[in-house]
Amino acid sequence: MSIQSAARLLTDVCHGDGSITVLTGAGISAESGIPTFRGAEGFWTIGSREYHPQEMATRAMFNVDPESVWVWYLYRMGLCQQARPNAGHLALAEMESLLGDRFTLITQNVDNLHLLAGNSQSRTLQIHGNIFHARCASACTDKIVPLPDGLRPKGKGSRLTERERRRLTCPVCGNWIRPHVLWFDETYNERYYRFRSALEAAARTRLLITVGSAGATTLPNHIANLVHKNGGHMIDINVADNPFASLAIGSGQGIFVKSTSSEALAAMAHAVALVQSNL
Repeated sequence: MSIQSAARLLTDVCHGDGSITVLTGAGISAESGIPTFRGAEGFWTIGSREYHPQEMATRAMFNVDPESVWVWYLYRMGLCQQARPNAGHLALAEMESLLGDRFTLITQNVDNLHLLAGNSQSRTLQIHGNIFHARCASACTDKIVPLPDGLRPKGKGSRLTERERRRLTCPVCGNWIRPHVLWFDETYNERYYRFRSALEAAARTRLLITVGSAGATTLPNHIANLVHKNGGHMIDINVADNPFASLAIGSGQGIFVKSTSSEALAAMAHAVALVQSNL
């Protein structure tokens, strides 16, 4: 289906009073130059062995080699720092400003680009965490804090300095702090990853827009299935076929737009602006 068809569906929903939820995945950030880390960019060498992201981004690996995990995350942090919000991010910030409390953004991305673009903390559910925050690895406190000052992006093959090791120590218990991200061998919860809040948003959603997500994690699939079960409309925006596209088309209430997120979301934000200007 065309971008115009999706914009018309969004316009129809905007004329009512239902909630609109946007669920974003790695595709929107890839347009800002951030690798998905599921390809060759994600491999990481320690000694003579190469590790997959699914091995590095785990509690099990952190328990064995926290320093190497931190070096890998500081490398990723550097890539995220270099990136800037693209037209898709900016369009979603505009949509929130126009729709207010009718709008919820749920993101799987940890790169902070949605907040940099202007989406609010209160309406943005970062269900996989934020790479620029940390918390105690031993859970002596559940407080989430910004990364300490003095940490620099790392190159491949780097190690932590003694000063960086001290910075990555919990000031309460003296153990390591950890990146505030959902690891592959962990489960969602409300305190850190807004599990209940995301499902509550899905339950009241009249239109779900999924953007650049491969549908490979459980909570996003729960969200989409709940909206489908409740008879909500769906728009999937992606450059490739994916489970959300199939669900949207199969529901009879949805549209699959095979497009970059920047192009499609800019058109949809414009459609919302036209509706709001005529109210």
